[in-house]
Amino acid sequence: MKIISLIPARGGSKGIKNKNLTEIAGKSLVGHSITHSLASKLIQRTFLSSDSEAIIQEGLKYGAEVPFVRPAELAEDHVLDIPVFEHLLAYLKEKENYIPDIIVHLRPTAPYRNPAWIDAAIQLLIDHPTADSVRSVSAPSQHPYRVFSLDSEGFLDPIMKHEHEQPYLLRRQDLPDMYFYNCVIDVTRNSTITEQHSMTGKKIYPYIMDPNDVIDIDTPLDLAFAQFYLNHKLENK
Repeated sequence: MKIISLIPARGGSKGIKNKNLTEIAGKSLVGHSITHSLASKLIQRTFLSSDSEAIIQEGLKYGAEVPFVRPAELAEDHVLDIPVFEHLLAYLKEKENYIPDIIVHLRPTAPYRNPAWIDAAIQLLIDHPTADSVRSVSAPSQHPYRVFSLDSEGFLDPIMKHEHEQPYLLRRQDLPDMYFYNCVIDVTRNSTITEQHSMTGKKIYPYIMDPNDVIDIDTPLDLAFAQFYLNHKLENK
C-alpha cells in the first residue's frame, strides 16, 4: 500500500505567534511532527503544506517533501482540513500520477508522539477494511455524564439525560466508557477524502491512547506545559 503523511502548518497563528516554529526541547513543532513521520516504519513519504517560506525552509531542513507553496485561499484561519488534503492529493495525481492509499494527518500541535503509535493506528485501518478512517482518542478528564448545559431559565440541564434520568449521580465505576478526539493521529483512506469529501467518513475506528500521553497545543498554557514536560523527559532519559 502507498502510505503518506501530511503535516499542515500555515504561517498565521492568532493564539500563539509563529506557533508552528516555536521550539520545544530544542526542536520546532513542525520539526517534531516531521521527525515522527520519518521514524514511522509504514509511512513512505512525508509532506509539508504551508504558505510560509520560513516554515517551508524548516520543513526542508528536517527532511519533509514540500512540492508547493500552499495557496493563500487555503491558508486562512477559517479553512478546514479537507481542502488542504484534497489539494495535495490532486497535485500528486496531476504532477506525478501518484495516488496514495492512506494519508496520515500529523498536526504540529502534538509534539509528543511515539512513531510506534502512528504505525499501530495505520495498521488498524489496514486490518479493518470497512473503516473509513482511524482517529486517536482518549478517555475524557471530565465524563460527559457529569456535564451540563443551561436551559432557557438558567437551570442546569444534563446533556446525557437521554441516556439516564440522572446521569450525574452515577458512581464513577458505573459510568460507561467514553472517548474524546485528542488530535494526535488521524489515518484516512484516499477514497474517504476524494469520494466522500470527508476527513473521517462515517465509520471511524478508534486508536485508544492513554490520556497522560496526549499533548495538544492550543493556548500559551498548553505550550508552557509541553515545554516543561518534554524538557523533563529528555533530562531523565
